[in-house]
Order: sequence, then structure tokens, then C-alpha cells
Amino acid sequence: MEHKVLVAYATKRGATAEIAEKIGEVLRNNGLQVDVLPAGQDRDITLYTAVVLGSAAYIGQWRKEAVTLLKENEKILSTIPVWVFSSGPTREGDPVELLKGWLYPNGLKQVIERIKPRGITVFHGAVSRDKMNFLERLMLKNVKSPIGDFRDWDAIAAWAGAIADELKKQAE
Repeated sequence: MEHKVLVAYATKRGATAEIAEKIGEVLRNNGLQVDVLPAGQDRDITLYTAVVLGSAAYIGQWRKEAVTLLKENEKILSTIPVWVFSSGPTREGDPVELLKGWLYPNGLKQVIERIKPRGITVFHGAVSRDKMNFLERLMLKNVKSPIGDFRDWDAIAAWAGAIADELKKQAE
């Protein structure tokens, strides 16, 4: 069976969108048919045989577009392969360790458990001072969060490659 994969993302300033695009690129390079689309864009999830959903995370919460996509499509998502990622930490080190094991918002725990994603991860994010308002800059200063691009493109590509391998094995 040929897979058609949706890589849906919710982003605030574009960093998570770029992660989603990289995942889509790796999947395409592995021979899969892929659509990379914003999570808030209307679409028929039943057209896809697998979904990768990612959201920027701020103060332990996902963007509402990702939450809505997950909750409104729970039934279909529980019947197909799903992978989930969050992006956000902006310091050196393992992103899951930096977040003390946090992978997704606590309020989504039951939905995530019913969907049973094949993989859940957290990627480093990127923060640009130019794209932040005064209040956001002040908040980051108060929590001593560094500014910059901390995304690990090799880790993102490796995760996407593992997804491609699993989907290709299913298709055989």
C-alpha cells in the first residue's frame, strides 16, 4: 500500500514550520507522498494513511491549531500511524531532559494515549529577538532563556528517516 503522509504543524513565528518542512523533505526523499500543511488549514484527514503532527510549545502548551486538529480527528488518528513532536527549548542539551521529561501538554494526555502515536519527541526550537514583542523579550530575559536557533537538523532528519523506514516496511 502506498502511503500518503500529512505533516501538519502549528507555529508561532515559523521555526516549527521549518521543522515540518524538513520532515516532509526527508519523507519525500524516501519515496513517500507528503503534504506539509498548517494544522489550522481545513483538510480531510481520511485522505492520509499516516500523520506527523507538530506544534510549537510555549509555557507547556501547544498552539491551539494543533490541539484542535488532534481532538477533532482523534477517531481517524487512532486508526492510522501517527507521530507527534513538540518544538521549543532554546538551550544546549537534550530537549527532553531540559523539559524534565515533558513531551506534550498534560491536557492532551488522554487523547494522545487513545491515539497511541508510534513516536513522540521534542526538538529544540529557535527564537529571534527581531520577531518578538517587548513582553516576550522581557519574559525570556526573566527566565534567562537564550536567544538563537537551537534546532538540531541532524536529529530532525534522523527522526523523519525512522518514520520513512517504518512506513516503507508497512508498504512491503
